[in-house]
Amino acid sequence: MDKSRLSKMALSPVLLAMATAASPALADTEFKFGGYVKADMIVSHYDNGAPGDLDLSRQFYVPGTIGFTPNGRGSTVTDFQARETRFNFTSSSDLDGHKLKFFLEMDFFTHSDGNQRVSNSYSPRLRHATVTYDNWTAGQTWSTFQNAGALPEALDFIGAAEGTPFVRQGMIRYTNGGWQIAIENPKATFTNAATGGRIESDSSYVPDGVVRYNFAGGDSNISIAAVLRQLQIDEDGIDESEFGYGVSLSGVVPTVGNDTFKFMVNYGDGVGRYIALNYANAALLDGDSGETDTISSVSGFVSYQAWWTDKLRSNFTASAFEADYGNMLTGSANETSYSGNINLLYSPVKPMTVGIEWLYAKNEKTGGEEGELNRFMLSLKYAI
Repeated sequence: MDKSRLSKMALSPVLLAMATAASPALADTEFKFGGYVKADMIVSHYDNGAPGDLDLSRQFYVPGTIGFTPNGRGSTVTDFQARETRFNFTSSSDLDGHKLKFFLEMDFFTHSDGNQRVSNSYSPRLRHATVTYDNWTAGQTWSTFQNAGALPEALDFIGAAEGTPFVRQGMIRYTNGGWQIAIENPKATFTNAATGGRIESDSSYVPDGVVRYNFAGGDSNISIAAVLRQLQIDEDGIDESEFGYGVSLSGVVPTVGNDTFKFMVNYGDGVGRYIALNYANAALLDGDSGETDTISSVSGFVSYQAWWTDKLRSNFTASAFEADYGNMLTGSANETSYSGNINLLYSPVKPMTVGIEWLYAKNEKTGGEEGELNRFMLSLKYAI
């Protein structure tokens, strides 16, 4: 069944009778269950020594997590995991001409509450939880600034981490045709100008504002988005704020046969955590004077998907990010990151995909430190 469509016929008669009696509106409600199981074998070589088992970089590629300083640990590690496995539940209702939708999705990434010694037990984490009423959506989901539909197909969780906005957060969003307008969670991060370390502000109060327009040009789909932010910090005797912004252009363009070309380019001054999983922060902060200055960045990716047969395909992706700190920074902070990956994916039947992938990534700091990652993945995915 397509995405395991669960009609009320699939519910137990007792539960259905109770639910319908309590809410007659369920007579016009459709339920769906979906998700996938994904099994990965990951062989990673870190040139400065591999991080520990519970490090986020061992689960998927995050540019800022690659070590820059030799740690005395061996360089090559192998991990088997099923943590990307996810499940979701949707209910859609037609109530007196109004469309009401509920969506919930969870997976098992990022948590460090399990281990690889015996049971590999990891807690579920919340990915999406939204309620949509006609044109309005409230809850947690992809930032309006992000075009998730333009992401390359990859075995690694993201695949073009440096070159894309990648944020899930709370928001209120209004959609009308191709237009989307939202206010979203305001969380500002600063870089300590003296040490290069991250400072998270706990005093942001003005919601981030995002506007996006999606349009089609022939068979191509293009998205333009902009975010405007107030970067506020009011703690430890420092009370400063800056305005930050970011713009993003992305698209999916059909080429020959079933092949597609995907691209994204982003520029921001104070865009910070929205790009490359917070590889660079939004602004510099001088802890002595309290002076702040926004950090600018440019990033993007290109990806080509080639279909060799109706069941066999490859994706070729290159992604990059560069930050400009100006003159205030005296410490060492993340500056440049780039990666490339190539894969071969085979779907013998539509719900199942097996594949292999190689990824190379390099990250550099302003002080000259460097870190490299070479990663080989073998994956099996079954979607429902």
